Amino acid sequence: MNKKVKDLEIAILHQISRAVLQEHNAALLLKNVLDVLSHEIGFQRGTFTLLRDDTLYIEASQGLTEEEIKRGKYQLGEGITGRVAQIAAPILIPDISKDPNFLNRTRTRNKVHDTAFLCVPIVRLEKVIGTLSMDRQIMPDTDLKRDMQLLETVANIMADPLEICLRRHEEREKLLAENQRLRDELDGRTSAPPDIIGNCNSMRAVYAKIEQVAATNAPVMICGRTGTGKEQTARAIWKKSTRKDKPFISVSCTAMPAHQLERELFGYEKENAEGKTEHIPGRLETADGGTLYLDEIGELPPALQIKFVHFMQDHSFLPGNMTTPIHLDVRVIATTGQELDLLMKKGTFREDLYYRLNVFPIHLPELRHRRSDIILLAEHFLEKFCRMYGKQINRISTPAINMMMSYHWPGNVRELENCMARAVLSAKEEVITGSDLPPSLQTAEESAGGRPVLHTGHADFETLVNTYERELIVEALKASRGNVSAAARALNLSNRIIHYKIRKLHITPEWYRIRS
Repeated sequence: MNKKVKDLEIAILHQISRAVLQEHNAALLLKNVLDVLSHEIGFQRGTFTLLRDDTLYIEASQGLTEEEIKRGKYQLGEGITGRVAQIAAPILIPDISKDPNFLNRTRTRNKVHDTAFLCVPIVRLEKVIGTLSMDRQIMPDTDLKRDMQLLETVANIMADPLEICLRRHEEREKLLAENQRLRDELDGRTSAPPDIIGNCNSMRAVYAKIEQVAATNAPVMICGRTGTGKEQTARAIWKKSTRKDKPFISVSCTAMPAHQLERELFGYEKENAEGKTEHIPGRLETADGGTLYLDEIGELPPALQIKFVHFMQDHSFLPGNMTTPIHLDVRVIATTGQELDLLMKKGTFREDLYYRLNVFPIHLPELRHRRSDIILLAEHFLEKFCRMYGKQINRISTPAINMMMSYHWPGNVRELENCMARAVLSAKEEVITGSDLPPSLQTAEESAGGRPVLHTGHADFETLVNTYERELIVEALKASRGNVSAAARALNLSNRIIHYKIRKLHITPEWYRIRS
């Protein structure tokens, strides 16, 4: 072996070993390794397959389309790839056009000549878990024996990462099986409301509470972080109640100043054209006979807390200068993303209001605590946005699912919904790939320098700059648990600049205020 060839092989193995150390997403690592081999030795096609049960599936590829990948399945002993996995030994086909055992299952080599096929097993703990193969154009200086030795060395290096892929597939299958078991268990028992997706134990407990409280008139307190589905839960209670044909009136306690919120809730006095004062009804009166939904009750101003306590006690209030109270039949459902007991200790939330509202609490789990529901939710949103945007997308790729399953979802279900909306709009084929997902999911891993790894694709310069700025700010917000001022200090930015960037790049700091 001459020095030039030896140096090339050392360089290839160095790049691959460095990728193994730096890339913690196993699916992306397999793709990166194929990229290195393609760039350095110029093969025509390359694949990693993964053995699940008795079938080999293409896990990562170079030079194949999605449709060709779907066709590339081999039973043990079937074709060259299946034979390699069966006997746990490499096979070299010097010219695939002359070998009857070569199946061409992917239909990519119909008119090829002078092309060799090299396939080696990937073995871990004396067990074949997959294969690595490549098509090699025969040139005057091609040394197939040397190429086969290099491929075997790479296969040995990649045994552990491929094992990680295998475990993730098995975990996914277990999650799907668990979801099916829970579906079967729910049949004839407490079922999920139509607008809420999820079958994990914590969500089934939520459904049971909805059933339990819906038929009553008791006040309900729904607790949960931003994006966990508090309003959907409130509407589910309303739709299952005897008040379902009456109004469901929603009021956000954070959307307006105190004086405006008071007018919105309790109405106000206005002088009419005849000079007489008339009462303009507020949301409470509009909700008479139905349900009032108070979002983020912890933000209700102190003066309004006192007034609302009196309403909860007597189901009436005295508007403006009137002497006759207005009596109402209103059920109250309140939500909070804050720890109200801490607000009570600080004196910013009244205990008497808390105990009147917290008659029947429902706690919604964060998405990172209900990972078995992520695939169900993602597929639900995929179908929803395909209908909305008129697109035909059949599935979510394995690398994309791996990214979603490993992400911590600070924005919960709402962030996942936004993620799938973007993915559907971005997808150019009939499958959601990792590159279609938002950069925040693609930069969950870090480079050796500590900066996010950006996957640039084919974006224009402005998009790349905005993406990089967004990821720097998002990473700083993650590190500071959503504290904008701390993130600004970490990035050496002024508060004015970081707030401008946050608005421009549509970043939601609240998503990163994660509880330990």
